[in-house]
Amino acid sequence: MKKMLTAWVLAGMMLTGVAARAADQGAAKAEWQETPAQKAARMKWFDDARFGLFIHWGLYAVPAGEWNGKTSYGEWFLHETKMPLSKYRAFRDQFNPVKFDADAWVKAAKNAGVKYIVITSKHHDGFCLWPTLQNRDWNITATPFRGRDPLQELAEACTKNDIRFCLYHSIMDWAHADYALRREYNDVAKDKPDMDRYVENYLKPQLQELIRAYHPGILWFDGEWEKCWTDQYGTDLEQFLRAIDPKLIINNRIGKSRAGMNGMDTKGTKALGDYGTPEQQIPANGFPKGMYWESCMTMNGHWGYNKADQNWKSATELIQKLVDCASKGGNYLLNVGPTAAGEIPAPSRELLAEMGRWMKVNGESVRETAASPFPKPFAWGRVTAKGDTLYVHVFTMPRDGSLVLPVKNKVKRVSLLASDGKLLTTSVIDGVSIILPKSLPDKHDTVIKVKLDGEPVMF
Repeated sequence: MKKMLTAWVLAGMMLTGVAARAADQGAAKAEWQETPAQKAARMKWFDDARFGLFIHWGLYAVPAGEWNGKTSYGEWFLHETKMPLSKYRAFRDQFNPVKFDADAWVKAAKNAGVKYIVITSKHHDGFCLWPTLQNRDWNITATPFRGRDPLQELAEACTKNDIRFCLYHSIMDWAHADYALRREYNDVAKDKPDMDRYVENYLKPQLQELIRAYHPGILWFDGEWEKCWTDQYGTDLEQFLRAIDPKLIINNRIGKSRAGMNGMDTKGTKALGDYGTPEQQIPANGFPKGMYWESCMTMNGHWGYNKADQNWKSATELIQKLVDCASKGGNYLLNVGPTAAGEIPAPSRELLAEMGRWMKVNGESVRETAASPFPKPFAWGRVTAKGDTLYVHVFTMPRDGSLVLPVKNKVKRVSLLASDGKLLTTSVIDGVSIILPKSLPDKHDTVIKVKLDGEPVMF
């Protein structure tokens, strides 16, 4: 059945072919526009989700981070080792993830409370994780795993489990002959590179394949920082993609306005894409309402699989980072790097399971919430909001065993979310004081549900 599905996808790509691409390009000539209300409606599922799973998977999983005595490599393996591309291709012939189980991956994500998955369709080494028609010797069909399409299997598993399927795609390509900034280790390409040709004859057709075959909710771009990629390329590509799928969400890395790892835009309304992408960091105080963003972070020190890296973050840290993002109106995109055999490493699975146990009880305090109405985080924890309800996330016990919320509202009810146990409150000059239990019942994050007499009004 899986082989038949892959053949069907390929046949569909062939049938659409040049005619469909011409139609998409023609539609893109009319500038795509939307009102703020239309954008809010298009972004609603993303804004409600708060929690996504990033998956970095490709040929770099085969050496598992190790080469010539060094064990520090990850998804940048080809670039960091400066291995000749002709030699790196040997990993293609070894990539055979026979333990890959799309249903198991997606169920692990769902049980953790994840609402969308973003997987690398193509990382910087140019290898394609689907049977693209644009580069037949550098995709999944050229591996021992030929006959199966992992993106198709994941997309189907996501649909069955009510998870949004999304795709990462690298603009930068170390293997393609036409990519303008060709590396010296690309010993396969001979002709002079041509960036226009790369964009029109390779990048756009591949993205069209991905949208038509897998219908991703997000296209998550990366590698846009190199000089050969310009805002004009980004503008043209964005219009092209929106002509194919007007509901598509696109991150800001399609353009040139990202401020480094801070991830946010430097060009205001002229920035491309729909949302900002802080990397390995969470903004201190969030951003104004209407600015969408998502922090992507690793569980250890690498994105791609590295067998030597056992420096795992704790479940407490991961849960608190998720809450930190939600409290500032952003999403948390947490990464796993599967092995070459096709398994999510056991420590990653265990951490996701622990997050899932917490989310099963406390998920309503994260999903479909708005940012804290208070301008800065509290020393003891964070706050998320939903209409007339505040969710108070207590990370550490305040010294006097109580905490003050600076709201003018009357408080209707205060209770522990996990047990519905009522907590005592007292009115103070600058708000309402909540008396906490003698010890916090949740080691990760104790959530208190505060019902007000209306939407919060602050001092």
